[in-house]
Amino acid sequence: MTMRPFHLAFPVRDIAEARAFWGGVMGCGEGRSAADWVDFDFYGHQIVVHLAPGAGDAASNPVDGHDVPVPHFGVVLDMADWQALADRLKAAGVDFAIEPHVRFAGQPGEQATMFFRDPSGNAIEMKAFADLGQLFATE
Repeated sequence: MTMRPFHLAFPVRDIAEARAFWGGVMGCGEGRSAADWVDFDFYGHQIVVHLAPGAGDAASNPVDGHDVPVPHFGVVLDMADWQALADRLKAAGVDFAIEPHVRFAGQPGEQATMFFRDPSGNAIEMKAFADLGQLFATE
């Protein structure tokens, strides 16, 4: 099966702030836009920020000793791109909800992961696998 790009729309409190983060810090190309929304190319997937001041706070769930923000979204990158993004985010002073690290070390599904929030509080998880075959591994 050919992987198809996903589309995700989510609220932001300020369009200029969202453009600075998603376009500048994250390096996502900008697509179509209007005064209250902007499309971005998120590693080949379409994300759309929509102006929605006052959107609610997220919850969390314990996973492998960390308090994982819920809801969250992200992309599975290769290790080199994941490390480059982690370095870029650190250089930009992004505050990590969960610092870049390896989760489930030595177990099925071992992965590099990091969690952070955009300026509007939307939680993002970016991850990578040394072996992409472990993406859905249970044993």
